[in-house]
Amino acid sequence: MNIVDVIRVAGGFAWLVAIGLGIMAAVRASRNQNAKGSGSSALIVLIVAIALTLLGSGLVYVESNERGVVKTISAGGVRPVALESGLHWILPGVEQVVPYSISNQTYTMSFLPEQGPDTGEDSIRARTKDGQEVIIDATVIYRIDPAKVVQLHIAWGENYESGIVRPETRGSIRDAVSQYGVEEVVSTKREEMVQIISDELASSLSDNNLELLDFILRDIHFSEEYAAAVEQKQIAEQQALQAALIVEQKKQEAEQARQEAQGLADAAVIAAKGEAEAIVIQAQAEAEANQLLAASLTPELLQYQYILKLAPGVQTIFIPSGNQFILPLPGAPQIPQ
Repeated sequence: MNIVDVIRVAGGFAWLVAIGLGIMAAVRASRNQNAKGSGSSALIVLIVAIALTLLGSGLVYVESNERGVVKTISAGGVRPVALESGLHWILPGVEQVVPYSISNQTYTMSFLPEQGPDTGEDSIRARTKDGQEVIIDATVIYRIDPAKVVQLHIAWGENYESGIVRPETRGSIRDAVSQYGVEEVVSTKREEMVQIISDELASSLSDNNLELLDFILRDIHFSEEYAAAVEQKQIAEQQALQAALIVEQKKQEAEQARQEAQGLADAAVIAAKGEAEAIVIQAQAEAEANQLLAASLTPELLQYQYILKLAPGVQTIFIPSGNQFILPLPGAPQIPQ
């Protein structure tokens, strides 16, 4: 409660006291009692009440986040300069102050009624360059230009939100959307489109004594027909992607099987080479052994080994003179008959 409100409350209370004292004085007078004291008190309180009422009517307190436009009966209808925050004096009964907030204000147009000032659905329907309908939810953050409050009051009064902010925003959005295709609006050109809307809206609000602080593109919806078509397209793309993944998986499995088979084949070749090399080495060793053995065999050694094999228990053999041995010794010369 500011000082002006206190003065007005005090003035109202003084009026009640003055009326009460006046009634009391009248009652005493009707009973032939001394009413001089009550009458004097009532008159004093009445004067105080009138003074407080006049003071309360003339004093105006403007809040720190407001500017006050003074309506007057003089030429022009309003004072040329708005009242800034603080305590001011106006002519009671002749002038009146209309407060305007210079704080940041928000106006939302949404598909959901509870998000905006209107009770119904208030989103913006716009057509893209390729004829598709999109439904846009948006929020505008703005404020009144403190230096142009009087001009705003003269042009629009207190209807600036419904008269300027709402229609200018909707028009800027529709103009910008019409420059792009639906795919661009949704994805690739969205930021560019928002910038165009912000620039156009800032210019139009400035021309009407308002300042744009921010434009927020909250959401983009589609008509039921287009949404169904987009959904079918997404399903088809997902199915194609899934099929491509399956093909790639089969390719990887086939490549893995080929590599495994190649590995087995390489292992078999290596094993076969190893076995062949082992056989060659063994054969070479046996051949070398045979060569060494053949080189070491002499006729005398063969006869000696033959005799040992023939009769391990025989120590002496007698052979008639001129006759051949029972069996010819390997490598021994034959005796002629």
